Amino acid sequence: MLPIDPTADRSRRAWLECPNCLHGARCADCQSSRNCATHWQYLLGNKGPLVDMQCPSCAHLWSLDTSKREARRKRNAA
Repeated sequence: MLPIDPTADRSRRAWLECPNCLHGARCADCQSSRNCATHWQYLLGNKGPLVDMQCPSCAHLWSLDTSKREARRKRNAA
């Protein structure tokens, strides 16, 4: 397991489930798009819609293009 990135700051958070441990995947608040006090990820940085995150539970690092995520959400709602 990796250590938490030294630049990680609790005040910079994102509410997306971790693809490694699914931190937040089964939470009713998270699934309803509310900001849960427990299931958040460190937001390490971003370049436009590309965000870099780290899970506080398993320390997994990953990047996600949020513009593609939003397009997928709209397509599924139609």
